[in-house]
Amino acid sequence: MTTNENAALWFVDRHVTEGRGDKTAFREAGGAGRSLSYGALAEGSSRVAGALLRAGLRREERAAMILLDQIEFPQLFFGAMKAGVIPIPINTLLATQVYEVILRDSRAAILFVSAELLDTVLPAARACPDLREIVVVGGEAPEGMASLDAFVEGAEPVAAVPACADETAFWLYSSGSTGQPKGVRHVHGSMRATCETYAAQVLGIREEDIVYSAAKFFFAYGLGNALSFPLSVGATTVIFHGRPTPDTVSDILETEKPTIFCGVPTLFAALIHKWESEGRHPQAPLRTSISAGEALPEEVGKRWHAIWGIDILDGVGSTEMLHIFLSNAPGDVVYGTSGVAVPGYDLRLVDEAGSEVPPGEVGELLVRGASSADGYWNQRGKSRTTFEGEWTRTGDKYERRADGRYVYCGRTDDMFKVSGIWVSPFEVEQALIAHPAVLEAAVVARPDDDGLDKPQAFVVLKPGQEPPTAEALKDMVKTTIGKWKYPRWIEFVDDLPKTATGKIQRFKLREGA
Repeated sequence: MTTNENAALWFVDRHVTEGRGDKTAFREAGGAGRSLSYGALAEGSSRVAGALLRAGLRREERAAMILLDQIEFPQLFFGAMKAGVIPIPINTLLATQVYEVILRDSRAAILFVSAELLDTVLPAARACPDLREIVVVGGEAPEGMASLDAFVEGAEPVAAVPACADETAFWLYSSGSTGQPKGVRHVHGSMRATCETYAAQVLGIREEDIVYSAAKFFFAYGLGNALSFPLSVGATTVIFHGRPTPDTVSDILETEKPTIFCGVPTLFAALIHKWESEGRHPQAPLRTSISAGEALPEEVGKRWHAIWGIDILDGVGSTEMLHIFLSNAPGDVVYGTSGVAVPGYDLRLVDEAGSEVPPGEVGELLVRGASSADGYWNQRGKSRTTFEGEWTRTGDKYERRADGRYVYCGRTDDMFKVSGIWVSPFEVEQALIAHPAVLEAAVVARPDDDGLDKPQAFVVLKPGQEPPTAEALKDMVKTTIGKWKYPRWIEFVDDLPKTATGKIQRFKLREGA
């Protein structure tokens, strides 16, 4: 190997040699006041790498990261890469039992966890025999664990280990059709590929930009928006560890003055409602906004443009492809469509037999591009049905119009997204059925007043049991599987429509939703 293609060299270390060592790479919003320069990121990540090697971590072992958006995140992420250890950013909104599933599946040897999340994560971590060390970020460490400061204290910075572009660099976890998490393996070349395609040729990110992404680091979407894209050009990222509510996002836009804002349709709709109700919006030098995670309603895009005078670039990406591969572009926005292929990607629409469908007909979307994942961890069957040679099946149904633009039509299965995160009806149903008074449950997607999908549940109660309230069931789902997955509407019914073999006919419920 003649060239070291470790992603940390291009995204981090080169900025020091190119003279950006003193420039701010990340700064925390919300009053925290902390910031991280490019030079400090390079030095800090090299010291993390040294600490990992000192702790006995071996190449290709996994480092789980259950971290809020804070300046330690990029240091740990790239520090692991420099050591040849594989970082795994994990959703910070999960329930304890889901963390246990992921930690066991990944066989992570070390866990970095934000102090605020420790109570939820610790019972799962203690049940995982492969986990040798737990490092607490941003607070005191309980007995038997280390704080991050103690973990890196005295460690010698080390250079990035040699790696090729096709070598596994990091994993992300994506939910499957049954709601079971899947480890998605990405290589060192994947992040740079998304920067040289979408970031450079659609978003047009610049060194002088200030980026704020409401989507968090642990999303593939947020990882690109807030980490790889700004670092690809030497820009600055504003990060916020809290929940992106309309109030907090408005404050960040007003005080941090980003030039690029990255959101999801649910948030865009909520922000518009707030500003229209109040008769004012924040003052910020926004030059562009992007959306992904779910289809952007046409009306939301038009109302955003009326407020800001700029378009939302609505696009489509996936954890498997790492970021957006189908998008509207500056000067070429048609609301109600997902746009056209991002330069560097190829798209196909196929029927159930695998034959391409003509314009005007609906087919499953397949995509080809350099950022495709290397497969799923320990799920060979799913890998073989998703990754077909150079092509990746998205599971999305689309129609290609005569003008070449793509229009979203729904999922090939019953999955749907809420605030940009996949929700499995099966998973929500199982959480509801866990209540002693619930006999059966079925969950479907129902559009809210802004045209964005949210879960609706139909529940059959057991006779003779004390009936729960709808609010009690909602709270139970939030606690059990995740705060965003709870049904916004619960309807108690006598029975559920089923086939002759006993399968629930969700399409009949959707028709009445």
